[in-house]
Amino acid sequence: MRCEELTLSFGDKRVLDHFSLELPLRGITALRGPSGCGKTTLLRVLAGLERPQGGQVRGLAPGDTAILFQENRLFPWRTVEQHLTDILPREERDRADNLLSLVELSEERSSYPGSLSGGMGRRLALARCLALPARLYLLDEPFAGVDLPRALRILDRLRKTDRAFLLVSHEEPILSRADQVLTLEGPPLRVL
Repeated sequence: MRCEELTLSFGDKRVLDHFSLELPLRGITALRGPSGCGKTTLLRVLAGLERPQGGQVRGLAPGDTAILFQENRLFPWRTVEQHLTDILPREERDRADNLLSLVELSEERSSYPGSLSGGMGRRLALARCLALPARLYLLDEPFAGVDLPRALRILDRLRKTDRAFLLVSHEEPILSRADQVLTLEGPPLRVL
């Protein structure tokens, strides 16, 4: 997958200026950089939620991605398990158990979001993202509020899924477990 010469401005603010990047479609690639440099905008472009004014993404269609936003965006009227079974195809609903186990929420399957801690809510949002079929999972601060030992265990499990992840993090222990770390600065966004 390759970003070629991506350009995107919001008013007078140029966030991407002929930005190019090649990403593997396997393993964990981490992005690190200061707040406001353009990391989230890049994820939104890859997800097809923002359309660049110039350049293109090759080897990846918007339908090939699933995105985990910085906000959990949970439905207060749905249980933990329903957040997954609502989007899993009927024939794959047994995957909900695996996903809950992966994010260590099996004991909370009947709970509602209002009774979850911040870290639990974040893990549920991650599980829901992983329930979607995708070639590339775009994870914006996936472990915010999650205690570090648990986050590292989940990250190790993600690695074993043989899927491709592009994640944003500021936490050094998380970054150290990635297959590749790209240090960014901006705006406009650039790789150091």
